[in-house]
Amino acid sequence: MSNKPTSPNADKFITLNQLREKLAGRARSSIYLDVEHDRLPKPMKLGGKLYWSSNAVDAAMAELQAF
Repeated sequence: MSNKPTSPNADKFITLNQLREKLAGRARSSIYLDVEHDRLPKPMKLGGKLYWSSNAVDAAMAELQAF
């Protein structure tokens, strides 16, 4: 077993509920509209659940704030 520390830039995967919390309670339907219009990254399906890359969400939010 390795006791290697995780990198501060290591990507985490978050669930829809965690994404909603990160987006200040944004509605599920609004999140899917944002994904459809490329304002948020597309989720990946792992074991029947959808997950978003936390780094990709942060990058998308930073890009939207730049406008």
